[in-house]
Amino acid sequence: MLPLSLLKTAQSHPMLVELKNGETYNGHLVSCDSWMNINLRDVICTSKDGDRFWRMPECYIRGSTIKYLRIPDEVIDMVKEDAQAKSRNRAEMNKNRGGNSSQNQNQRAPRSGNRNGFGVRNGPGGGGGLGNGNMRPGPSGQGNRPPAQGNKLRK
Repeated sequence: MLPLSLLKTAQSHPMLVELKNGETYNGHLVSCDSWMNINLRDVICTSKDGDRFWRMPECYIRGSTIKYLRIPDEVIDMVKEDAQAKSRNRAEMNKNRGGNSSQNQNQRAPRSGNRNGFGVRNGPGGGGGLGNGNMRPGPSGQGNRPPAQGNKLRK
């Protein structure tokens, strides 16, 4: 069970959020994003020492400040049921595909020659080594360059 899928399922349910600084927020989850930033409505905030309380119609909590979340068991059960249903669907989809997977896949005819670690083909027509048969060493003997052809100046 992934935390973000749990939060998505917990929308509109009550939850308690404790921050790293010790404050707690009780409210109903409105929304969350992929960084675990959350919006709560009908919130009661409690100070670290528990002496002060604030009531707020809504608040935004940055995900990086959250220490932990407390979510009702019913939400956790809903997520577990969703995960089981998805795994059943996947199993049925794989079962419906049936047959040998190698028969179902498009297969290409093998190419002649093998490629070395540089993606250059060795074997028939490959020229072997680095580059292809049309390349020749440069004046310093380093690297490859195409053969010289009649270069014309363009005006």
